[in-house]
Amino acid sequence: MPLPRRFYQRPARAVARDLLGCVLVARRRGAITAGRIVETEAYLGPEDRASHAAFRPGSRALFYGEGGFAYVYLNYGMHCCLNAIAGRTGRPGCVLIRALEPVMGRAAMARRRGVPRDSPRLASGPGNLTRALGITVRNNGADLTAGRLTIEPPDQPRDFTIASGPRVGITRSVGLRLRFWVGGNRFVSKR
Repeated sequence: MPLPRRFYQRPARAVARDLLGCVLVARRRGAITAGRIVETEAYLGPEDRASHAAFRPGSRALFYGEGGFAYVYLNYGMHCCLNAIAGRTGRPGCVLIRALEPVMGRAAMARRRGVPRDSPRLASGPGNLTRALGITVRNNGADLTAGRLTIEPPDQPRDFTIASGPRVGITRSVGLRLRFWVGGNRFVSKR
């Protein structure tokens, strides 16, 4: 059962922390791939200069829309990045899903990525994650509460430490500690 819409209708920082341990599920051409979310980054509204709400006008419709929808964009013209829109209509924010611990469909993920199925890099990093799950810009706007791309509640108790720090790979608003990860998890990106 996917997370309900109300889960996403909160500030991006809270959603980013609470997504840790939840399970991202992608259903594509009869195959199911899934992974436990182990790393996220929150992006706020225009006050956050690293947020697309601040400098990417085309993203504003989704950013200011209702929480619980996917925002997928092409980064550097080659890597898709998956974000979950957070907040209520009119209040911008999103959460970048940075890394997963694979729980289902490892063979399909490994085939798509071209790495061994037991590799900790299988779905570590935003581009690797989307490639492993077969997520593309066609998933932009997908309803994360129903359909082929969903996020489900944790499949095991959340008995882990949440670490936080600056976001990765940005040049604006670098001092904000809006990156969250499961402390000690081997699937967290190494940056």
